[in-house]
Amino acid sequence: MAEKSLVALKKESVSVQIAYRYAGEREEFGEVKMQLLWGGKEISSPGKEEETAFHRAEEEAIRCKKKEETAPCLRIRQVNLVPCAYPCHPKRDEDYDRTKPGLYPDLLRKIPEEGFPLIPGQYRALWLDVDVPEGASAGRYEIRVQLYRKPSLRLLTPEMLVERNLPETELRLPERRLPETELNLPETEPITEMKIRLEVLPGVLPELPIRHTEWFHVDALAQYYQAPVFSEEHWNLIRSFIRTAVRNHCNMILTPVFTPPLDTAVGGERTTVQLVDVTVMGRNRYRFGFEKLLRWIRLCREEGMVYFEISHLFSQWGAVAAPKIMGEKEGRLQRLFGWETEASGEEYRLFLQAFLRELKEVLRKEGVLEQTYFHISDEPNLEQLSSYRAALDGVKEVLKDCKRMDALSDYHFFEEGLVPIPVCATNRLDPFLQKRPKELWCYYCTSQGEKVSNRFIAMPGYRTRVLGAQLYKERLDGFLHWGYNFYNSQYSLHPVNPYLCTDAGGAFPSGDPFIVYPGAEKEPEESIRIRLLDEAFSDFCAMKLLERLTDRETVLACMDPEGELGIADYPKSAAAVENDRVRVNDALRKLLPLTQ
Repeated sequence: MAEKSLVALKKESVSVQIAYRYAGEREEFGEVKMQLLWGGKEISSPGKEEETAFHRAEEEAIRCKKKEETAPCLRIRQVNLVPCAYPCHPKRDEDYDRTKPGLYPDLLRKIPEEGFPLIPGQYRALWLDVDVPEGASAGRYEIRVQLYRKPSLRLLTPEMLVERNLPETELRLPERRLPETELNLPETEPITEMKIRLEVLPGVLPELPIRHTEWFHVDALAQYYQAPVFSEEHWNLIRSFIRTAVRNHCNMILTPVFTPPLDTAVGGERTTVQLVDVTVMGRNRYRFGFEKLLRWIRLCREEGMVYFEISHLFSQWGAVAAPKIMGEKEGRLQRLFGWETEASGEEYRLFLQAFLRELKEVLRKEGVLEQTYFHISDEPNLEQLSSYRAALDGVKEVLKDCKRMDALSDYHFFEEGLVPIPVCATNRLDPFLQKRPKELWCYYCTSQGEKVSNRFIAMPGYRTRVLGAQLYKERLDGFLHWGYNFYNSQYSLHPVNPYLCTDAGGAFPSGDPFIVYPGAEKEPEESIRIRLLDEAFSDFCAMKLLERLTDRETVLACMDPEGELGIADYPKSAAAVENDRVRVNDALRKLLPLTQ
């Protein structure tokens, strides 16, 4: 029996991947049975007291009989392959799992009724998450996982059918679903089994103390699911996708007061997703409706979001134009501002000043102004410094008491006081670390494919997970990524099906545009990469807990004993990255009282 050890704090989720290779000659299907033990005794799932020993993994989770909050929760999914037509840029380093187009593992999908695939001669994998609630008892648990081969439908006989009396002709797989019949089959021996030793430490994983935003694309959900924008169906989708983001350590959300002017072709536009209603009342006079924005804020807070970033007030890459803003004028809805609007023009400047004054008051009354960040324009370069400055001048006074941030790579924007909170590309971070701003964030995207952490599908998992240690080592205050669920081509020329296109139409390395898939049940399906990011931020939180109990030097001695870790220098093996956390856990084990 294979064995694996996991260690977790309370309120932490840890994962293990179970690889398997089927030696049969024809495709079959397998099923998983799991058992959770505490002190040698099984902890059963609620409402299943009549069952013994093992429970089917098609159940969403195994929980304690007495209280859901008192035992670790198990969830197992199959790892599905996705197409990677453009796995990496030609200019890259050597730290990729693979660089050729192909089908790569990424999608985590609930095991269907017929079971997970046993494909002859191929390695496949299952993904087990162990979620440890705050009320769990500290100590050692045992998880037993058994893999079975399900009886082949080709071998079923009428004698195996019980009570339903279905004819043999009914034995088929319509739409990949099993016939609704009970099977009287003999018990079979497991193909393989695995024992996982789980140690729950007494302490509680702290909340993430820094900001983490994955840009949330509201239009992508409306487009993919063909849901009218801000219909009840759309709001339900928004809630579901936000819930998954929060579960994976996101605590900040891009808020589309107007349709975000991001990744949009010059002269083009994205589906309108505007939370603020605008009515033109006269020359340079406007009435604003904040009802949808208030619903958004309250929904986000209900799901656990803490911080809000207002969508950019000017076009991407230099702030030369206004974003698309729709409003009612002369009795009809029309575009009031857009690509034809000069960013620093008087009409748009007066509009923004009126809007921002009212917006700030709404945010203040709602109690979130202090948790809100504003953007001017995304990723300006040095050649666009003058247009950025001109756009900023029109709103600088009204935003002087607000937090303001932008993604950029050139230190001049901070040095000249244009961007008080720089969000710097990880491969351009050195000048910012040498002359450090009071608050410094980082980001990576398509361009960061050499020497630094990233999350392209073709990269090894440790290259994604090491981000947590890097953020801690460099004392960074936030992390931003542009693609939580971007399901468009580059420049948003057209939508894409993310199950078929993972690279925005060949523009970005596969995986860069999104980390969740739009599931058929109107729930997001997670990727391996979002789970690795969750582990990265759990590592960060564990380091902060150890720092609180000791000091920063103790943490650094655990997670970087050789002093070699940097943004562009990280361990090139999964074992090395995992061992950083092992040493942190070892230190916590000695410090945390067993009474917690």
